[in-house]
Amino acid sequence: MKMTMLLRLITMLLISSAYSNTVMRLDMAHRDTVLSPKSTPFHRIEDIIGEDKKRHSLISQKIQITKGGARMSLGSGFDFGTALYFSEIMVGTPAKKFRVIVDTGSELTWVNCRLHGKGKEKLENRQVFRAENSSSFRKVGCMTKTCKVDLMNLFSLAICPNPETPCSYDYRYVDGTTAQGVFAKDTFTVGLTNGSVASIPDLLIGCTSSTNNFREADGVLGLAFSDYSFTSKATNIFGSKFSYCLVDHTSHKNVSNYLIFGSTPTKAPARRTTRLDLSLLPPFYAVSIVGISIGDTMLNIPSQVWDVKKGGGTILDSGTSLTFLADAAYKAVVSGLERFLVGVKRIKPKGLPIEYCYATSKFDDSKLPQLSFHFKGGGARFAPYRKSYLIHAAPGIRCLGFVSAGAPATNVIGNIMQQNHLWEFDLGASTLSFAPSTCL
Repeated sequence: MKMTMLLRLITMLLISSAYSNTVMRLDMAHRDTVLSPKSTPFHRIEDIIGEDKKRHSLISQKIQITKGGARMSLGSGFDFGTALYFSEIMVGTPAKKFRVIVDTGSELTWVNCRLHGKGKEKLENRQVFRAENSSSFRKVGCMTKTCKVDLMNLFSLAICPNPETPCSYDYRYVDGTTAQGVFAKDTFTVGLTNGSVASIPDLLIGCTSSTNNFREADGVLGLAFSDYSFTSKATNIFGSKFSYCLVDHTSHKNVSNYLIFGSTPTKAPARRTTRLDLSLLPPFYAVSIVGISIGDTMLNIPSQVWDVKKGGGTILDSGTSLTFLADAAYKAVVSGLERFLVGVKRIKPKGLPIEYCYATSKFDDSKLPQLSFHFKGGGARFAPYRKSYLIHAAPGIRCLGFVSAGAPATNVIGNIMQQNHLWEFDLGASTLSFAPSTCL
C-alpha cells in the first residue's frame, strides 16, 4: 500500500511538472441550447425558477451544515430546455465522453453509471458510463477513512456490510431530487491549449445509478472549492487559476466558449479584481459586496444583508440561473428598477411564477439605468449588461431576473447575471477578476 501511494505521488508530481506551462480548456455551452421542441419560453422560465428555488434551499442547508493548461468546451443549454451551462468530459480508460452540468457550487463530479450489471443500461438521450469496462476505475471502500470521514459532506452513507462493499452516497434534496450511487476514482482525459491531451488520474467520481431530475445531463462537473472537487485536482496540476466566460444564455449549441484551467490568455480584456473569500462560506465562492447601485444612486440596503455572521453574505454560482437577494435587497432593487418602467405595461403571464414581468416589445433598454454590485475594498464594481437583469421570458415579454431569498439569506449571483463576462478565479491569491466580454 505504501509503495502504491508513493508511485501515485510520483506520478502526480511528474504530471504537474510536465503541464506547468500548459492550459486545460473545456468547451462550455448553456443548457438551454438543447430545448425540447415541445417547450415554450414560459415553460423554460418556469422551470428555471423552480429549479433555482430548490437549489437555493440546498445552498442554505449546506452553509448551515459546513459553515498553460487545460480547457473544456462551455456553452448554453438553451437548446436543451434548461438554463444551466454544459461541458463535455472524458472519463475512464478507454475514455468515454459525457455531457455534464458545470457547477461551481457542487463538490462532487458524477456521471450516470452502470456498475457490475447494476443500474440502467440506457437512458433517454443520455450516456451511461460502464464502469467495469474502464481499467482505471477504482471503487472507494466503505470501511475507509475517506468514506467514513472525508466524504461525509458529500452525503456518504454509513452502510457497510463487508470490506468489499463500495462507499455509497444518497443525495436527497429538499424538493425530492435524488442522486444515488457509489464513490470511485478514475482517470479523466482533458484537452490542452496546445492541441494535445493530458490524463488526470485518481480523480474522485460518483458512479450514479439512480437520479430523478437530471433529464438533460449525463452528470455534473463539480467545481466547488473542495479537496475532492475537479477544481482541486486540476489546479494542482495546471496552476491555481481557472476561468470561464458564459455566452448569452439564449445562445444555441453551436455557440460556445471555454472553461480553462491555467492562466487566462494575455489578450484577455482589462479586468477588475476583488477578494475571493474562500473560507467564508465553503465550499462556495464568496465575495464581499457592500452595496448595489442603480444609476448614480446607492440603494438603501441594510449592511447585515452582506454580513455572513448575521446570516447574509454573497456567492457566485454557475449552477443557479437567476439572482437571489435577501428580502431587503430584493425589495430595494425591484422597486428601484420599477421606477424606470413606469408606463410599460406590467403583466402576469399565466403559469409563470415570477413577480415583475412587462410587455416590452417597444421598450428601449437604454432607458433602464445601469445596475452595479459594489465590492468591498479597492472600489471594484460589477456592472452586468441590462439584458442580464431584464431578461427575455417570451416574445415581447421581459422580467426582472431577481428572486426573493427570504431573510436572513445567502445572496446568489446566478449565471444569467454573469453572462458575457470573463471570470477568473485565482485560488492561490484568493482573488476574483472579471471583465465584460463577448465570449466569442
